[in-house]
Amino acid sequence: MQIETRKTTPYSDQKPGTSGLRKKVKVFLQENYLENFVQSVFDTLGDVAGKTLVVGGDGRYLNRQAIQTIIKMSAANGVGRLLIGQGGLMSTPAASCVIRKYKAHGGFVLSASHNPGGPDQDFGIKYNVTNGGPAPENFTDAVYARSRVIDQYKIALAEDVDIDTIGETRLGEMAIQIIDPVSDYAQLMEHLFDFNLIESALKSGAITLSYDAMHAVTGPYAIRILEERLGAPIGSVVNGVPLEDFGGGHPDPNLTHASELANRMFGARAPTLGAASDGDGDRNMIMGSQFFVTPSDSLAVLAANAHLLPGYKEGLRGVARSMPTSQAVDRVAEAMGIECYETPTGWKFFGNLLDARKITLCGEESFGTSSDHVREKDGLWAVLFWLNLIAVRKQSVAEIVREHWRRFGRDYYSRHDYEGMPAEIGAAIIEHLRAQLPGLSGKTFGPYSVRVADDFCYRDPVDGSVSEKQGIRVIFENGARIVIRLSGTGTDGATLRIYLERYERDPAQHGLDPQEALKDLIELAESLSEVKIRTGMSGPTVIT
Repeated sequence: MQIETRKTTPYSDQKPGTSGLRKKVKVFLQENYLENFVQSVFDTLGDVAGKTLVVGGDGRYLNRQAIQTIIKMSAANGVGRLLIGQGGLMSTPAASCVIRKYKAHGGFVLSASHNPGGPDQDFGIKYNVTNGGPAPENFTDAVYARSRVIDQYKIALAEDVDIDTIGETRLGEMAIQIIDPVSDYAQLMEHLFDFNLIESALKSGAITLSYDAMHAVTGPYAIRILEERLGAPIGSVVNGVPLEDFGGGHPDPNLTHASELANRMFGARAPTLGAASDGDGDRNMIMGSQFFVTPSDSLAVLAANAHLLPGYKEGLRGVARSMPTSQAVDRVAEAMGIECYETPTGWKFFGNLLDARKITLCGEESFGTSSDHVREKDGLWAVLFWLNLIAVRKQSVAEIVREHWRRFGRDYYSRHDYEGMPAEIGAAIIEHLRAQLPGLSGKTFGPYSVRVADDFCYRDPVDGSVSEKQGIRVIFENGARIVIRLSGTGTDGATLRIYLERYERDPAQHGLDPQEALKDLIELAESLSEVKIRTGMSGPTVIT
């Protein structure tokens, strides 16, 4: 095997966001753009001689080509073994599972998550570390610093490797093992959940299911687990074939982009459970017949009922949520006498808490939930959790959630996304809000008196690291909240996200439409941010 060291010129825009480096495909197709980032990762890792790395992605456009580049650069940098998902496919939670099971040194996960795919759309790459989770900020900061000065990279001069045939081959001294991307993950799921009970309920028709894989990576996982292993009727999984452009759709499991599923679940003869996952399989949307479960409520319900399932029968050590996520799970934690941690947005912040065994469950309002079984959010895991819960409790999704509200109260919650605004306008809105913070504390807006107004700062309770400016918070005396932040996951301009929350204890008031229940907070948030005036937009692009 011949190794070539090639000269290169650094790019200035390779700073990873909350979950890796995400750019338009045309950006990644620039000369040496991908190579620069991959070599920057290797330079930051240091000696990888004899180490095992995992490689896989969500199958979007450029996935296969990028994997071939990573294979050749891994060989040139002395990697001992690569574990690669067949066809280059591996869901993000499955990659975490494989890294942990085989004690790999980490791995490259190729995905832009819920962003669209195709030649004119998005691509992404991130490095997950030895615990199976996204690299922490000190690592990604070092990668970025290296990418700004890199002047050469190493690559093996070799033919492309067959990544479609399961088995082992070699490239020079490096072993390449093409693995079934589903089997290890499926075994883990069977350990956590009562597959026999779920199978009995599905085969008897006591539970019916519609799972929309959105032509993304979870299709093969859902077909193998839900239909082939658990006996859901063929056709229960729709859009199950992964496509490079996700069938032209937007693989983001919410009521707007998963409208096919939503229409089915709000239609006549809706199944017991409706669910969808995103591009790389780490997000989930849960619905019942005529009923949508907010991700915040889903996390709270799972926390309150985890002891009913085999993998969690010993109870929870603690729970965690991202700061913008509703406080519903906080109420469960208080009732259970366990700790609830509030972290910035970004799954990597849960990793320390999980590794330190401070928490068992964690979740974000952006349709991501998971537990200590991996170090990523996990869409199909959440679906199996709900299936198991329905089978145990013998209640509908709506009955389970409404009973939860009666016990803990309801947190009316919504997120308003203003997508695609110029980045400078998004930044100006945040600066405008920051300038108001000193004068907001103690101020009254109708029935709402401001108790706290700040820009969220997080001190990690495990390693003491500090993350500042994580989102504008306006917290009122009655517990209601407005949170405003810029998203770090998009590639087109800026996305401003406004999160709104109000608690209602009275069961007689639990049946309101969230947009109506939050109407005055919505108006206040728009007034404080001046989002419509500054952007010229008439309203949010997406409401969840």
